[in-house]
Amino acid sequence: MKKKNLPLYEGVEITGVAAEGKALFKVQRDDVPCTKGEGIVVFVPNCVPGDIADVQIIKKKHSYMEGKVVRIVQPSAVRTEARCPHFGVCGGCKWQILPYEEQLRYKQQQIIDNLTRIGHLTLPGGDGILPIKGSQKIYEYRNKLEFSCSDRKWLPAEEFKKLNDQMVNDQMVNGIGFHIPGAFDKVLDIQTCHLMPEINNRIRNTIRQYAVEHGFSFYNEHTHEGLLRTLILRNNHKGEIMLIVSFGAVIARYKDQVSGLLEHLHTEFPEIVALMYVENTKYNDTIGDLDVKVYWGQDHLIEEMEGLQFKVGPKSFYQTNTDQAYELYKVAREFALEPLSTPSDHAGSNGTKPLIYDLYTGTGTIANFVAREARQVIGIEYVPEAIEDAKTNSKINHIENTLFFAGDMKDILNDAFVAKYGRPDVIITDPPRAGMHEDVVNVILNAEPQRIVYVSCNPATQARDLALLEKKYTITKVQPVDMFPHTQHVENVVQLELKVER
Repeated sequence: MKKKNLPLYEGVEITGVAAEGKALFKVQRDDVPCTKGEGIVVFVPNCVPGDIADVQIIKKKHSYMEGKVVRIVQPSAVRTEARCPHFGVCGGCKWQILPYEEQLRYKQQQIIDNLTRIGHLTLPGGDGILPIKGSQKIYEYRNKLEFSCSDRKWLPAEEFKKLNDQMVNDQMVNGIGFHIPGAFDKVLDIQTCHLMPEINNRIRNTIRQYAVEHGFSFYNEHTHEGLLRTLILRNNHKGEIMLIVSFGAVIARYKDQVSGLLEHLHTEFPEIVALMYVENTKYNDTIGDLDVKVYWGQDHLIEEMEGLQFKVGPKSFYQTNTDQAYELYKVAREFALEPLSTPSDHAGSNGTKPLIYDLYTGTGTIANFVAREARQVIGIEYVPEAIEDAKTNSKINHIENTLFFAGDMKDILNDAFVAKYGRPDVIITDPPRAGMHEDVVNVILNAEPQRIVYVSCNPATQARDLALLEKKYTITKVQPVDMFPHTQHVENVVQLELKVER
């Protein structure tokens, strides 16, 4: 159907929020049978429940439609002003116009909906589903951001139309920021981002200004050419900065330009204690398989949590909301270590410390965090560099009861592994967004730990996996934790107990 024939709905009320940070309302359609009072869902960005709006449909599918707001007729009583000057274009922080208390309410409901509608799970009553833990910081809460450098800066349509040969110059077309949703080759030039402390804005804007003034080429996603490619910024609780500048050309050919930029940054920003660079001439931006070199300072930051120190390198995974990571790990530890409710032959049930498996351990943060209260913690992770960091983190904290293994989870964690290293009392699993491979689920079921603690950044795949585990396990507690204010993302921790055969 041509767009000109797509309907315009006037004066509709936005009734809820949905996936990907969009809002929604429902309409009746003659071409699709609808249950009376239900209707077809229309997804709309940049709205909040209670808004009255005119909405133009831009995509029409059999079971849903997508629209854009033509006019806000009457704003919702809960609508608030977005703080970010890039709101609505950037594609991130889509819930800025929704008060934080309302964000938390919808995230709590999102957890319940995913577990009951996708997993068809039986949830604990009473205090089993605990109130979501909100983030104390709702701005400047991230410890890592990555920015793209592009010679195709995104411009609003009216500005783009004004361009002519005389107006096109480096200042006009080069940008450093985030890719526009749906446009892999264009970058929104970010002047101010409130997700990290203000110094990160000054560093990024200084790099842009220096690069333009000194004739740097910015990366082009079509030709795969250009010197300045990406920036990765990290910080820690002390306010120390790690900066990794990725260059998209052979550095030896631009030695003076590269050294000039890095020296300028070293001079201007003493807060940068780990100034690094990498040559990336591949067709993707990832640096996991590349040699990251130190220009000045150290090759890592140190993060602290309850007196424990964690080494964070340029390729390390560490939860991006430092304060909330602590809250998340405290929940995981509490769920893992509270007294077991039913007797078993496992070591943890008779007062001794439990044997814990930490699956998808990353740099061993959870493993080291719970090690003091465990007989032994065995961590497994796919990325070899992360496992080396995990071992280092145990060493610098004088933790001697951890073992770490690198490799594909479904290949390492098998029945032979369990037989060799011991049947776990508790399994903590914190998989990526895709969830756990079914083979891993089956090994867990065969191992029959007394308790499972499932930490997830994707409640939908978590619900799918929990449905498989429900064969032998009962969900006893659910604790949502908000790691990313102003987005639809939410973490969830679920405690499961082995069913007692009667």
